Amino acid sequence: MLDQSIKTQTRGGVPITAILAALITLTAILWSSGAPLWIGWRVYSEQVLIAALSFSMAVAFITSQSGPLWWTRFAALASLVFGAWLAARFPVLSENVFYHPTEALIISAVGFVLLLDAVRRTMGWSLIVILAAVCLYALFSSNFSGPLQSRSIAPDRLLTFLMLDSASLAGAALSIAVAVVVPFLILSQLLLATGGSAFFSDLSLALAGRKRGGAGKIAILGSAFFGSVSGSAVSNVASTGAITIPMMKDGGYKPKTAGAIEAAASTGGQLMPPIMGAAAFLLAENLQASYVDVMLAALIPSILYYFSLFVFADLEAGRLDIARVAEDKIPPMGSVMRKGWYVFAPFVVLLVGLFQFNLRPETSALVAVLVLLGLSLIKTYDGSRISLSVLICVLVSAGKAAVEIILICAIAGMIIGLVARSGLSFGLGFFLVQIGQSSLLLLLLITALVCIVMGMGLPTVGVYLLLASLAAPPLVELGLQPMAAHLFVLYFGMLSMLTPPVAIAAFVAANMAKAPPMSTAVEAVRIGWPAYLIPFFFAASPALLFDGPLWLIILTTIKALVGVYAVTAGLVGFLVRKLLAYERIIVVICGLAILCPLEVFAGSIWLNAAGLLFALSYLTLRLRKPA
Repeated sequence: MLDQSIKTQTRGGVPITAILAALITLTAILWSSGAPLWIGWRVYSEQVLIAALSFSMAVAFITSQSGPLWWTRFAALASLVFGAWLAARFPVLSENVFYHPTEALIISAVGFVLLLDAVRRTMGWSLIVILAAVCLYALFSSNFSGPLQSRSIAPDRLLTFLMLDSASLAGAALSIAVAVVVPFLILSQLLLATGGSAFFSDLSLALAGRKRGGAGKIAILGSAFFGSVSGSAVSNVASTGAITIPMMKDGGYKPKTAGAIEAAASTGGQLMPPIMGAAAFLLAENLQASYVDVMLAALIPSILYYFSLFVFADLEAGRLDIARVAEDKIPPMGSVMRKGWYVFAPFVVLLVGLFQFNLRPETSALVAVLVLLGLSLIKTYDGSRISLSVLICVLVSAGKAAVEIILICAIAGMIIGLVARSGLSFGLGFFLVQIGQSSLLLLLLITALVCIVMGMGLPTVGVYLLLASLAAPPLVELGLQPMAAHLFVLYFGMLSMLTPPVAIAAFVAANMAKAPPMSTAVEAVRIGWPAYLIPFFFAASPALLFDGPLWLIILTTIKALVGVYAVTAGLVGFLVRKLLAYERIIVVICGLAILCPLEVFAGSIWLNAAGLLFALSYLTLRLRKPA
């Protein structure tokens, strides 16, 4: 129920890592709650962000296993000194940097080296290489010709811009990570500590355990429930997969299929309302839209995705004749709800705060945390009450979970700021617009490929932040709606978790399933196929993003559900009975015809109707006969 590793670490004394991680969480709570304004403490937002960043850098150094021990300790201490100095001196340096050039350059150089090393230790070289490439362009941009030519930036000006400018390091990306994402991490960790994961697993068992392919459906439901809270594909696989993958294997699913179902279901949690992943908050900030608008836009695509996974689990069970879960493993629904009803309370509070009272996401999350905390003082899922030690562990685990996100957003903010400052965004945007003017579909395909390739070495947040500043603007300029363009980038950034050769979520699930990693990743792509097509569909049909007349939204959604069912049936090879090879091809073609957006060409509605009529006629005439 609780993160046992943290409990173990805190025995016999509190380690410095736990203190620093808790300080990250407390710093975020302080700023998100608006406490400085209440007590009359005038402070720059950048000062708070730099403090949280320095704590994160120190945690990254202490927890890293690479490098000599003396350097690790020195770097952690230097990170804290850097953060304290810059936070204290930021008002002076930001407003009068020309009067303190030496101090600004020294503190910028020290912070820059420490940040790069912390990022390297946490997530490798990918972001560092991208930053280096952008820095080289900024230093030598005057030597380019054509649209890429710009005024070069002097090395000292470049360094101070990266570390001290509010449009760079301590910009919007880092602000969202600290002020918005961390409160939701607290909520997810508190849910885990009070038995939320066990509740979601038992609820999934009670709902789907008695159905055909119940083990697979339980995995999908559990991952959807928990994924909408955690917003992290890998942590979702590790949390729910420990229960669902063995259950699917025991139920009759092949090991690679069990791992692939879990990976696909867990990856979709990043785009499953109400909480989604950290990138969704950044998307709302980039579009200057409310988080409610982002949730509504992501709702239908996420429903289509999980509907496809559910259909796959059901039809695969029919094809393999997989039985339902044993009755003795299925808890009574009444018992589950009596013990875990309180888990729904923070979600209700969150949604009411967002929709009814128009609260900011971080405020709604903190209120939801307070409600869940109050209820957990009365009872948790196992019948006990939450203790002070558990609350401390929640603060520590939330801080540790925030370290990678904060570091990613810090260095991504530097890249985004420098791309804009150097003029690179204009040059690249010019070339992308030229491509798109000849074929918008070609530009979408190139953007999707770049997102997946970049995602092989970056988390979804990093991919989205970079591509949202480079690829999304040309898409918008060519007529794509801003929400569609940004969700397109976010979807394909997410898909790097499933797509070989570096499919992190699939590889983690394969290890848990004792299955070959690459074949599990390929199977995950087959199972999660809608995620590769849905972005193209909502790029052409805004109705899938809740944009348009209600009748069109309903028609488009129903049509998409039917098409997704048909294509999934063809890929599985089962529909009432096993399908022959040519029958599978026919069903897939009919499904794609039904899925074709109405906006693609004038007569597409007739293509939809033809696909539906042919599929129904074929089913009526042929599927009653034995294969």
